[in-house]
Parts: sequence; structure tokens; C-alpha cells
Amino acid sequence: MGGATPDCGGVEFWSAPERSGWLTKQGEYIKTWRRRWFVLKQGKLFWFKESIVTRGSTPRGVIPVATCLTVKGAEDVLNKQFAFELSTRSETMYFIADSEKEKEDWINSIGRSIVQHSRSVTANEIVDYDNKQ
Repeated sequence: MGGATPDCGGVEFWSAPERSGWLTKQGEYIKTWRRRWFVLKQGKLFWFKESIVTRGSTPRGVIPVATCLTVKGAEDVLNKQFAFELSTRSETMYFIADSEKEKEDWINSIGRSIVQHSRSVTANEIVDYDNKQ
């Protein structure tokens, strides 16, 4: 273990998330698919290995939603059902939800969060701790 802890920006990710649930996420460098528990709160999208998130949990990564430009369905891109993508200026991340409804709900929630928090962000980049092995 060890290594950097994600900057949670003071967000209490363990309580009252705006949305939380399982998504399958494609790794940034190693293009494997991993199931992760996602928590959206106050303009940050965190992910964890387990669904029991406590004050002591360490996020495996965090995306500042303000860095995101678009969130939209990506079934045709990936040729997978319930897929969606989240794009920043520098990259596109892919996720797979467990159902059509889950996909739509995540797109709506993340989309709403992007609108609320969007501002031009340059310094804040996405940190993916799963891939920093």
C-alpha cells in the first residue's frame, strides 16, 4: 500500500452522496475493466474497491467533475450495452452501468454536476490510483 492519497477537497465522501453505485470502469493505461463503487458528491466523482465506504476508506481515484466537458452514451463506441463516456479536454473515460436506467441516472447526475461546477480548469488533472502501480 502507501502512495498518494487522492485530494478529496474536503468532501465527506462517506456520507450522503448525491449518487453512488457500481460501475465497471476501463483503466486509463491498462485497458482492463474493473468493477468499482462510485460516489458522486459536491463536484467530485470518487471510486472505491468496496461498496462499504467509511470515513477511513481510501478512494482509488477521483475525478473533479469541473474538468469534464461531456458525459454521454457510448454503446456504439464500445459495442457494449449500458456504456457511457466522460470526456475532459485531455482524455475520455469509459464506464459500463448495470442497466439502461442506471446508465441514464449516472449520465443525468454527472451532467447536472458538470453544469453546477464547470469552470475552466487547467491545473486540476485526474488522478487514477489504480493505474499507478
